[in-house]
Parts: sequence; C-alpha cells; structure tokens
Amino acid sequence: MDIHKKKKIGLVLSGGGIKAAAYHIGVCLALQEKGFKFSGGSKEIVQLRKSDATGKITDKKSPLIELYVGSSAGAFVSAVLASGRSIESLITAFQVGVGTDPYYQLPESDKLKPIGYRHVFNLNGRRILSFIPETVLEKSIFAGGLEALLKKGFKLNGLFNTNGIERYLRKYILDENEFQRLGAELYIISTQLNHSRKTIFGPYLESSKTQTTKYIGYTKISEAVAASVSLPPLFAPYPIKKPDGKELYHYDGEIRDTLSTHVAADHGADLIIASYSMQPYHFSPEIGSLHKFGMPAIINQALYQVLEQKVARHIQFQKQKSNVYQALKKITEEENLSADLKNKILNAVKEKTDHNPNVDYIYIAPRPQNHEMFFADHFSLNPKILEKIVWIGFKSGISALREHL
Repeated sequence: MDIHKKKKIGLVLSGGGIKAAAYHIGVCLALQEKGFKFSGGSKEIVQLRKSDATGKITDKKSPLIELYVGSSAGAFVSAVLASGRSIESLITAFQVGVGTDPYYQLPESDKLKPIGYRHVFNLNGRRILSFIPETVLEKSIFAGGLEALLKKGFKLNGLFNTNGIERYLRKYILDENEFQRLGAELYIISTQLNHSRKTIFGPYLESSKTQTTKYIGYTKISEAVAASVSLPPLFAPYPIKKPDGKELYHYDGEIRDTLSTHVAADHGADLIIASYSMQPYHFSPEIGSLHKFGMPAIINQALYQVLEQKVARHIQFQKQKSNVYQALKKITEEENLSADLKNKILNAVKEKTDHNPNVDYIYIAPRPQNHEMFFADHFSLNPKILEKIVWIGFKSGISALREHL
C-alpha cells in the first residue's frame, strides 16, 4: 500500500462513551505524528487551505483525511474534526473543563468552550419524575402485581438526554451546522428506535431508505450527533424532526453496526482508517480473574466480547472477499485468459461480493495488554484516566501505521 497514492482517505470512529472519545483523540494525534492532516471547515475555508493565491492545489505530500464517519462517541469527535477545529483545541477543552492546566498553549482564536459534565449529562426533564411508578402514588405498590408495576409505572426512557451535547456543538463548535456546507464529508450513524433500520445522516440532497438503511440529509449536524450518542438506558432516544413535522426517534449508532467502514467505501474512500476501542479483558496474573471484580466487570466483559466478535467478523469478511478476488485474479492470469474474459470474471466477483480491490483498510484498536482501557469508567472526565487512554490510543495508532509509513 502506498498511502501517498490514495485519492480519498476516510476516518471511521466507533463508539464507547467518553473513554472511546479519548482513545480516538490519541489515534488522531498518532495520525498527525505520521504526517496526516485533517480537512475541515466550510467549503470556502477548505478550498482556501488546499490552494495557493493562484488557485493551484498545494501540499500534495501530506495525506489528507477528508471524509469522516462517526458513531456514538466517534460521531462527536468526527463532527469536531469536520468543523475544522484542531485535535489540540479539543484536548484543551476537556482539560480546562475539568479544572486542570492545559497541555497546549493555544491562541485565543483556537480555544473552545471548556467541556464539563454539564454538557454530557443533561437531566431528562420532567420525565425523571416518571421514575416513580404511578402505582406508588395511587395505591399499594403490589396491588396490580409486579408485571403491572413494571409495564405501567417504569416509563423513564433515560436518566439523561443528549440536549447538552447538541447545544454545545451548535453554539461553540459548528460554524456550519449543515452537512452540505462542510468542505469535508461527514456521515453520522444512528439507529431508528421504532424500526430495524440503521440511519446514516449526511450531505444528501434527497433523503431515501432501503429495507435496512435510512439516508437522511435534512437534519442539522448537531442533532444527528445527539441522536448517535444517545446510549440506552443512560440516555433517552433523541427525536429527529422530518420536513413534514413528524418526529423519528433515534438512539446509539453502535446498536446495529459496530464499525461502519462501508459508509466510507460507498462514498469513494480508497483508504479507510478505522479506530475502535472495544477490547475484552485478557487474563493477566497481576490482575487476576474477573470473577473477583463482581457483576459490573463481568457484564462489561460480556458486552465487549459481543462487540469485538462483530468487529472481528467484519474485518474477516473484508479479508475473505479480498482473498477470493486475488485468488481468481491469479488463476485468470495463470490460465492466460483473454483480457475480456478476465475482466468479465473479475467484474462479476466484485459485483456479487460488493468488493472494491482498490480500497485498503487500516484498523486501529487497543492491544489485549491495555488493561486500563477495560477497567476505566466509560463516562469519566478524570484527567489522569483520560490521559492514560489518550496515550493508549496514540501508541495503538503509531503501531498500526508503522508498517505503512
């Protein structure tokens, strides 16, 4: 793979709470260290950065990431990058938000509004009162039976909502809050609550849908991110208003697909860099067995094992398609088939398997020995914890990129 010959580079960031966002930040720092640049801002600003005073395209040597796909926490980081904000400004916003001294000394124009818990955890309005079952208020708690209590009383759809995240992006990050106005391509993934469809928000001129996917171009970026980060049951589903006024509720983008690399490939990326932070615990003598850590650790391990299996199957499937294509290509060359017949066979394989041989993938994930990734709280803003996770993301990125750059 020659990265410098790639025509379009896409960055795919998965979910996993604040912990995943910190990991992605570390990966982005590794990408910068290896010479990658991030495209972002309005169409006019992006074009100005690409060209000199004569309109000639400049700086072709630096690999430029100009397509972003984000899901859940990855949606937030993707939106920040696509807006043209630097990764250093995002780090500083987290540091200042929790009251620590910033690592980077940025000019005032690059500083962002500090990010704190109040932006992440917005109480779910008056719905919080529905946590108290009506049966408790009206009569004996056991009068209708336990099932009736659960069905009629427990109506809370989330302790918090993501309105604070939407408001933060809209007010302090996104100078352009419409997908079509960005100079870089941005796609945000979520899941429809009342359907089995995955939703892809992006710069679509017309919205459309298939049996499994809905493509939406009419919503604001900040709203799409708020929908994508609505992780149940902690956060309530987020309503997206259609042009006709009706609302469709959405929640976490990781529900159906853990890694949506196909979105980048579908929109022309021929190099896709995918970062995901889900790594199950692997036994270590210093730490011991998870059965000693109780239910939270065991539940976390079960969830991570399911998610990691989905990612592993996705990666293996991509490799299998590539192997089949390369094997048939070799056979057609060894048998000295005519160019027309060779192309007919290979084109049939590409069509039937939905495989593009020109697309390469780089997957960046924590290593099994990175135990801090497993035990760290998903929603902690503790600077010491986040610093460790950023460092793990950085080392993971450097390790994955080393063989290519």
